[in-house]
Amino acid sequence: MKNMVSRERKRAASYKKLQMLRSITNSHAQGKTSIILDATKYIEELKERVERIKQDIAMAENSTGQNSFPVQLWVEAQDKGFLIKVFSERSCRGLLVFILEAFQELGLDVLQARVSCSECFLLEAVGVKDDEGSSECLLDAPEVKRAVSHAIQNWSAEVNEQQ
Repeated sequence: MKNMVSRERKRAASYKKLQMLRSITNSHAQGKTSIILDATKYIEELKERVERIKQDIAMAENSTGQNSFPVQLWVEAQDKGFLIKVFSERSCRGLLVFILEAFQELGLDVLQARVSCSECFLLEAVGVKDDEGSSECLLDAPEVKRAVSHAIQNWSAEVNEQQ
């Protein structure tokens, strides 16, 4: 009797942990093996995200070291486009032009934007890819981030040349 109760407790505890894993990984699987496979995929995705964040941090540290105007950049994929945020504690004369040119090169149409260029620089923009009649591959957030980051670096290089 004692063994049955113990086995039942272990089974219940195992089921509870499996359901918690299913919930954390947003798995819709029902079977134990499928839940574990989904969790494995989820862990791999998290590892990739961590690696991208590390690369972004390294890139930001490199550009900050060269740049007298440290600029923070965030790009987030949304349903039909991207939310792009650029911030610097200082006014960055001319930076907006470089960023808008990068949007144009990417084929991004700005649906909505908020910009402040007075005491600090702040840009919050929602951009969507203009795909009318286009068979080109779709953009992803890292590609948009690289293009905007490149525009910021070009702007920074121009500012440094002028100084």
